[in-house]
Amino acid sequence: MLQGLPFVAAWRGERIESIHAVAACAITVDGEILLGFGDIDEPVYLRSAAKPFIAAAAVRAGAADRFGLDDRDLAIMSASHSGEPEHVAAVLALLEKIGAGPEDLQCGVHAPAYEPSALALSQPPTVLHNNCSGKHAGILALCRVLDVPFAGYLDVDHPAQQAILALCARVSDDLFRPERLGVDGCGIPVYATSLRNAARAYARFATLQDLEPGDAEALARVRAAMIAEPFFVGGTDRFDTDLMRAGNGRIACKAGAEGVHASALLDAGAGLVFKIVDGAGRAVAPAAVVLLARLRALDTMQVSALAAHASVTVTNAAGMPVGTIAALIGN
Repeated sequence: MLQGLPFVAAWRGERIESIHAVAACAITVDGEILLGFGDIDEPVYLRSAAKPFIAAAAVRAGAADRFGLDDRDLAIMSASHSGEPEHVAAVLALLEKIGAGPEDLQCGVHAPAYEPSALALSQPPTVLHNNCSGKHAGILALCRVLDVPFAGYLDVDHPAQQAILALCARVSDDLFRPERLGVDGCGIPVYATSLRNAARAYARFATLQDLEPGDAEALARVRAAMIAEPFFVGGTDRFDTDLMRAGNGRIACKAGAEGVHASALLDAGAGLVFKIVDGAGRAVAPAAVVLLARLRALDTMQVSALAAHASVTVTNAAGMPVGTIAALIGN
């Protein structure tokens, strides 16, 4: 097991101005820890890093077959998209396939995360621009195949949420006690599990082993869709999109709010999940590139392709470079 505590540092000029600690776990399906930093047994909310499992719950229930969902549909269901026109169109197409509309989504409204798309809007943003709109459309698809009403789909006791939590429990070997449940930024229940359990869930996502057959089939379809359509998982200049492109079909990844990131490493047969302890999102990509390189999930050329994410330039209000954000790994 690799030793030492990793940090991501923010430099201003030649001096380190801020430091973000990283807790991380990489593990195989059979429990071999390949990398461990910090407290890997402290429960953390996975936030949007759980989205592939949420999409898989809908697929497992039969939504993909019933509605003819393709890779783009499954990718947008797994997404924290940037609200670009292509993303909005994909969510609309998914809603049309399941016989629903934007008025059925309860994820709230915010401006597109991709600034050019936000600036190009001639009307106020809608619920479709919410980065979680695809996930919510996928939950509505799950409601359809379960033959339950859309009303109350945000509630933990709703049959759709119960199906989602049950799949998450199976893949992570965890039981979701009430004190481990919270409310995500988009309104759905969010669960907390340890980095160890989350990494094992992503190891199962990578290998499709040690799973119920129905879960394995559903996760295989979601994984293939995310790898085939990475733009619809994130967007322009987004780290998840660029990482999956650089991974050449060997990495499926998903970020979550508050500094969470998860990767299914197909070649290593392992999962890597980490959290920036103070929740700083700016530290996620630099940490991920270094940790993946340490695990040899990325080669030198792939690391070079991700250089803009591994070392992020800090600029001032005039656009002048004044520092960098990059990872440091303790010895």
